Amino acid sequence: MAVKMRLRRMGAKKAPFYRVIVADSRSPRDGRFIEEIGYYNPLTNPAEIKIDADKAKKWLGNGAQPTETVKSLLKKSGIVD
Repeated sequence: MAVKMRLRRMGAKKAPFYRVIVADSRSPRDGRFIEEIGYYNPLTNPAEIKIDADKAKKWLGNGAQPTETVKSLLKKSGIVD
């Protein structure tokens, strides 16, 4: 099973809010997921990023592959170099 760390879109139309989740790569974007590890709100200034570092490191250690966007969020929050 290929596991990915990716964003799940929430919020209203034209007001996106994202949750950072760990999910099977075959599941749909807003479908079934394994665990929620944080959130990202791009509408605030500056953008609000809150990710549980322990959970993120645990999943990265277990082989979960982050998407490009999640990888940049992890770098901004100081979890990954």
